[in-house]
Amino acid sequence: MTTVLIADHHPITRKGIVSLFRNSEDYEIIGKVSNGNEMYDVLKTNTPDVLIMELDLPQINGIMALRTIKKEFSGIKVIIFSSHPEEMYALSAIKAGASAYLAKTVPTKTLKKAIERVARGGIYLNDNLTKQLANGNASENNMVVKYKKLSSREIEVLNLLSSGKRNKDIASTLSINEKTVSTYKTRLLKKLKVDNLADLIHQSRLLHIS
Repeated sequence: MTTVLIADHHPITRKGIVSLFRNSEDYEIIGKVSNGNEMYDVLKTNTPDVLIMELDLPQINGIMALRTIKKEFSGIKVIIFSSHPEEMYALSAIKAGASAYLAKTVPTKTLKKAIERVARGGIYLNDNLTKQLANGNASENNMVVKYKKLSSREIEVLNLLSSGKRNKDIASTLSINEKTVSTYKTRLLKKLKVDNLADLIHQSRLLHIS
C-alpha cells in the first residue's frame, strides 16, 4: 500500500485528488493539509511514501521547502502539482528533488499516471519537456542549456526577480543578505549573457521548456 499526503490550499484540488484513488487498493490518502505548518506536522508523525504538493503552499517557500523535505525526509517522493506552468519552475523543482512537476491544467489521467510512476520510483516529465531537455545540448545558445547551468539558488533568485521582487524582499524570502542577492544577480547576468536587470527578467520569461 502506497501512502499519500496531499498539501494544497485549494479544497477542490484536495478533493479531486482523493477521488482519483477512492476505490484503490494500492493507495491510501493519509492526510490532506492546506498550509506548510500542517504539512510538516504530518510529515513528522506519519511520513508518507508520496507527497503531492502545491508550489505556492502558504507559510513556506516552495523550492526551499522541497529541498528541506528531501534532506529531512529523504525517502519521500515529491510531486509538484502547481498552478504555475512548467516553463519557469519545472527544472528548478526537479533539481531540488521533485520526482514530477505537473501544471494543474493537465488531464486527470496524466496526474494519475504521474502518481503511479513516481510511486514505483520513477520520474515523470511530459513529452514536450523530455524532448526539450534531450535537445538542449544541441546549441550553447539554447535557452534550456543556459537554464540548466544555473544552481537551484540562482533559479530561486531569478524566479523572484521575474515576479517583481526587490533585493530586500528576495533576501528576506531566502534568508540571505542583500549583498548575497546582488552577487547572485551578477552571476545570472553573466550566465544568461545579458547586460541589465530588464533584459535578465525578459530572458527568464523566454525560458520555455514545455
